[in-house]
Amino acid sequence: MRALLASPLGFLIGLSLGALGGGGSILAVPALVYGAGQDPKAATTTSLLIVGLSALFGMVSHWRAGRVRVGTGLVFGAVGIGGSLLGSSLNRSVDPNVLLLAFSGLMMIAAWRMWVSSRRPAPVATASAPRSVGAAVNTIDARHIDLQTVLKVLFAGSLVGLLTGFFGVGGGFVIVPALVLALRFEMPEAVGTSLLVIAVNSAFALSQRVATTGIDWRTATPFLLAAMMGVLSGTELARKLPAQRLARWFVALLVAVAAYTALRSILAL
Repeated sequence: MRALLASPLGFLIGLSLGALGGGGSILAVPALVYGAGQDPKAATTTSLLIVGLSALFGMVSHWRAGRVRVGTGLVFGAVGIGGSLLGSSLNRSVDPNVLLLAFSGLMMIAAWRMWVSSRRPAPVATASAPRSVGAAVNTIDARHIDLQTVLKVLFAGSLVGLLTGFFGVGGGFVIVPALVLALRFEMPEAVGTSLLVIAVNSAFALSQRVATTGIDWRTATPFLLAAMMGVLSGTELARKLPAQRLARWFVALLVAVAAYTALRSILAL
């Protein structure tokens, strides 16, 4: 019953994934801990399931519109496997309240990163033909790749894998800027491709956890259904409102949740 009452928080998670291509997953763990009553380590496992399936669900509409670079997304996700293994191992050895305190710091970093991005002027739209689904599936994108770009992708991919394995988050707030800045993706393609990367990283991290930490389906199911509805709403909302405005609203929510999480974890230590 408690999980059912808290499931609207899952809607917010999906709303952010659909509208911004990331950020929402970072709310999943606090929502499962303080809303549904899960312990932190179980919450990070449940979060991987909810975030991964929600991202995959949300990716479908972007893929149909040709906004998902499948080859790049799979490579980016594969780069994070090492970081995911390390993160999952560290998760098992950290005190739950220390984990939550560190998580509150991660939320503040994500809020700062999203705030900085939201203050940049929106890119000017250029007239170009829409990308076909076939073009989006190509494994190798037609773009110049140099050593600096490769290093950026390796660093960002490994960092995302580490965050996913340790905290149970998707890392969209790292993936989207990396795709835009390192690979020169346009924002719609970065958002769509980030959902694929999140799904890949979440699936791999979950495979490392599920053997030792079971999933409480009574908690996960209502959250997952609410998150999927949020993804659909977020995708529609992104068509109607500027991404900068949506990001600023979400930053305020992240800061509030981070402060609450930090206070509760410090008092519990």
